[in-house]
Amino acid sequence: MSNANSHDIQVLNGLIQSVIDSAEGYAEAGTSTDSPDHAAFFVRREAERRALALALSDHVRLLGGDPQTSGSILAKAQRALTDVKHALLRDEAATVGGADHADAALKGRFEKAAADTAISATTRETVRRAFASLNGDAEEISALRHNLESRHDADNPLFPQ
Repeated sequence: MSNANSHDIQVLNGLIQSVIDSAEGYAEAGTSTDSPDHAAFFVRREAERRALALALSDHVRLLGGDPQTSGSILAKAQRALTDVKHALLRDEAATVGGADHADAALKGRFEKAAADTAISATTRETVRRAFASLNGDAEEISALRHNLESRHDADNPLFPQ
């Protein structure tokens, strides 16, 4: 790996790790949900994240590096806590909320990478395209979370009718 590409590879590998974490989170959410519609959504989102990780991995290889192949330990611990919360509460909003929170963190990582002035123009364009694909995703999961929270509030007997 040349010095010129080492920073780009490091940045991309950090993004790949985060995208893999996101894919694994969606896979777990897909098995945790009681809603067939939500399960299908989570499975589709997992596949999209895995495809994005592969695309970023291809760019790392083009730069002469070895792409990241696994997620982070911290993300695994966070998913375990979410699993416990879901098991105790059996709350669909908690499952969707966890995915929304993870997507917000992923978006933040892409924003930071896109703002990195030390990466090459080619890598910046790769990051920008990947980030553009995430923006619509984040809006979709946020809307689903807000819908579930609104429904939960409306079902609350203390909610004014």
